[in-house]
Amino acid sequence: MENNFTLIDMDTWARAQTYQYYAEYVTPTSYSVSLDLDVTILKQQLKKKEIKFFPTCLYLISKTITAFIEFRMAVKDTGIGYFDCLHPQYSVFHEDNKTFSFLWTEYKENFKEFNKGYLDDIEKYGHEHNFITSKGNPPDNSYIISCSPWLNFNSCSIHMQNIEGYLAPMFILGGFKYEGENIKMPISITINHAAADGYHIKLFIDELQKLMNHPEEWLI
Repeated sequence: MENNFTLIDMDTWARAQTYQYYAEYVTPTSYSVSLDLDVTILKQQLKKKEIKFFPTCLYLISKTITAFIEFRMAVKDTGIGYFDCLHPQYSVFHEDNKTFSFLWTEYKENFKEFNKGYLDDIEKYGHEHNFITSKGNPPDNSYIISCSPWLNFNSCSIHMQNIEGYLAPMFILGGFKYEGENIKMPISITINHAAADGYHIKLFIDELQKLMNHPEEWLI
């Protein structure tokens, strides 16, 4: 996808005053929300097709991000605006020494293309133990996502220091929770309040859950 950046007109933007308040007067401005997603249908379908769960989550979260300007915002020299899409920067855990590295994969609208890109990146760079792999730093239009499958958390938050003007969302995925025949997965979302309110997180989660419940719409 194109990495176009669109400037926001502060004179017509409905959240202009909200943005200015949180960006200029409140420190810190980020907040976190943790909740459970139902991944029962998703896991069943992926198991049938022998597709890995984690890269599928990367795809679905990235796809959901494209639906909401509030999750694609950034501050540049020219002003505040939003990208067409964000690419996931994710953690790769190393079993041998229990450390992790950061790697990123370019977002593609087509699931099969994205999944292939992820698998290619893991094969080429996944063995490296550098904190940032030799693929290099992610592009400006990227977001951070991590997975802690060892934790069935009820609440989790990320505290970032010295990142003034950082508006991209950050995600942490947790371990599965089995409730009868249903499978739940905790997700924590951290975002700058200057970019999005709780209402936008609610819309985001609703869309993400819808995609997980209907894999036939994108798993083709």
